[in-house]
Amino acid sequence: MTAVDLAPVVTSLRDLPVLPSIVLDLIHSFERDDVDVTTLAEKMSRDQALAAKLLRLANSSFYGLAAKVKTVKQAIVVLGFDSARALAVASRIIDGFSGSGCPRVDVADFWRHSIATALCAKNLARQAGLDQDAAFIAGLLHDIGRLVLAISFPDRYAEVLDDCERNDATIYAAELRVFGLDHQRAGQMLAEAWKFPPLIQRAIGQHHAPAGADLGDLPGVVHAANAMVHALELGGGRHVAVPRLLDTAWDSLGLTPEHLLAVCRETEGQFDEACRLLM
Repeated sequence: MTAVDLAPVVTSLRDLPVLPSIVLDLIHSFERDDVDVTTLAEKMSRDQALAAKLLRLANSSFYGLAAKVKTVKQAIVVLGFDSARALAVASRIIDGFSGSGCPRVDVADFWRHSIATALCAKNLARQAGLDQDAAFIAGLLHDIGRLVLAISFPDRYAEVLDDCERNDATIYAAELRVFGLDHQRAGQMLAEAWKFPPLIQRAIGQHHAPAGADLGDLPGVVHAANAMVHALELGGGRHVAVPRLLDTAWDSLGLTPEHLLAVCRETEGQFDEACRLLM
């Protein structure tokens, strides 16, 4: 099969759902020390869809707040700006991609797996002393390259899924055979186009095989979370063989079996409510 080179994939990014300017502003504020929280909060308040979703999240049983939150500014105060930003970005990206894809890709199933990975990554990051909200976003978007390829090349992506079913192949091995690149690279390209911080870009682009210094950071966390979520059978995976969890990735996080059990319990307990709120 003729490989798809990078140029058409880059061009296809222009045809993907356009994110609202406030979401791009929030994305670009990650890892910046000079974030103007007041200005961003005002912009979030003016985006009616985002404001409604953020208030719904803040007032859900997921957070168990004692008093009803009535404004976006209140939500940011009680949730914290970093968590509010991560939830706002997550909900709008999911909304933007919910109606798109290859007919053979169940988008709802895709996002259920992505949300489970986001929750697991956040819980792992807390145990490992890493940035929980960046881990949540990286976990949520780790497979976004699958949607990039499926939306841009639906017929070719159907070939990928056929290859997986016929040969019990991993999704990324089948993508490499059909496209000449896999969803890790396609997802990293999208994260680069959206100007996510480099560490989140690498977490998306290396989630099946982190190496070196990235093993003990977000890429290692997302790699572990993805494997754990598949093992827990949370969310999608009809066409996806369970990925292998690298011993080096797990060891680099410095977590114990007790940490693993705690993360599994937390993730399973949060999963249904998170899907209800974000999808």
